[in-house]
Amino acid sequence: MCPADRNDAATAARLTALLTAFSPGDETLGVSELARRTGLPKSSVHRLAGHLVTHGLLEREGTGLRLGLKLFEIGQLAVRQRGLVDAARPYLADLREATRNTVHLAVLEGTEVVYLDILRGPDAPRLPSRIGGRFPAHATAVGKAILAFSPESVVDTVISAGLPRISTRTITAPGLLRGQLSAVRDEGLAYDREESGVGVVCTASPLRGADGVALAAISLSGWTNRMRVERVAPAVRTTALALSRTLH
Repeated sequence: MCPADRNDAATAARLTALLTAFSPGDETLGVSELARRTGLPKSSVHRLAGHLVTHGLLEREGTGLRLGLKLFEIGQLAVRQRGLVDAARPYLADLREATRNTVHLAVLEGTEVVYLDILRGPDAPRLPSRIGGRFPAHATAVGKAILAFSPESVVDTVISAGLPRISTRTITAPGLLRGQLSAVRDEGLAYDREESGVGVVCTASPLRGADGVALAAISLSGWTNRMRVERVAPAVRTTALALSRTLH
């Protein structure tokens, strides 16, 4: 790599670090906090932030900085999954209406699921999931639904990265996870029985392409003492099958 390329890569890495330093719930961050989170010198943060403000990727508010509206506009142009979200929305809405519980649409990225759409049900618990948010795949029903219909190399990558414990019931043993994935392949349904959070259960089914590989998954989440996953699971699977047919 030539010196110019190295400089470009370093600048891109620093800009990315600044933009990704913001976490859910952050309204504004000061230069000192951004320097602490990114490990960059304050002078560099100040200089780079100025460029990002100029281009609308960051905005100044008082003495702090916040993510700019331009980022939202760019996000709306990320069409890789936009068609999937648009196609799925009517199906998700019907499923929420029928069950009054929260419906998720998610894809796998690396070892985590990314939530593309969430329709919150009036009778469902307030969940930490958010559109654009991530969660370890092994600890979610949507993650297990996708992994079960993914190449074995994908499952190996997730397992080799480690299976962190999210709750007291999270599956952390590779053999047990593989056993669950085998059951998901047989039934077309995955379950989260308080594995991602205490008091919450979930059932999911994959959206599969013409080759049978999972493209995404949909799930239904509710309170442990109010939603019987076995009762609502057929509706989730039927919805996933119907939606999968529209994606071929």
